[in-house]
Amino acid sequence: MEFCGKNVLITGGSKGIGAEIAKVLAREGLKVWINYRSKPELADALQKEIIENGGSAAVVSFDATKEEEFLAGIEAILSSDGALAFLVNNAGITNDKLSMRMKTEEFTSILESNLTSSFIGCREALKIMRKQGYGAVVNISSIIGEIGNVGQCNYAASKGGMIAMTKSFAKEGGSKGIRFNCVTPGFICSDMTKGLKEEVKQFYLQNIPLGRFGEGKEIAESVAFLLSQGASYITGEVLKVNGGLYM
Repeated sequence: MEFCGKNVLITGGSKGIGAEIAKVLAREGLKVWINYRSKPELADALQKEIIENGGSAAVVSFDATKEEEFLAGIEAILSSDGALAFLVNNAGITNDKLSMRMKTEEFTSILESNLTSSFIGCREALKIMRKQGYGAVVNISSIIGEIGNVGQCNYAASKGGMIAMTKSFAKEGGSKGIRFNCVTPGFICSDMTKGLKEEVKQFYLQNIPLGRFGEGKEIAESVAFLLSQGASYITGEVLKVNGGLYM
């Protein structure tokens, strides 16, 4: 793939889908900045793996929900590389509970972790990329932000809000050629899906036309495409990667 820049910041990039995104983008020749909040050993191990495979990687620690830390992390990247070509807002958490039992703070905390952190990243990326004259952002939303789910009112709101926010940023960045897109993963093999009850897994598998859960690498390949020049005329879009569960 061809890219207009040389580096990328991936929030929550030390494990799961974020780590797969880092590996694929490093394979494509980008320098990947692996962000983590805790467990530095995971980020360090991923950096080592990427470098041993001929890629370029660096580690940057900050809590994406804390504005000052996020801005300091971006400044560290700019001081090192002189530019920020791409951003992948991947960091996110869940805290599931039926809506009628959910406290207000349990709702707003997920919004802050998933949506507000992505807003900070998009806002700062747009400032930087407008001055550079190039760049692209991909936000990792979720199928739950499109269809909702029992016990995930807070998570659905945060991920649905991310989709709407992405479209707004796409309109603001379009005049300068800065692109913003979303990927909405369906059920992906991960620590989160491993914890599902077997009957729940079977229910969803029966409703997925492709008959299986996805792999993190499949999300990563979609992200790489949206960041690449192959997607240079795509902005404000939502790329569904869900095996046909929601069309």
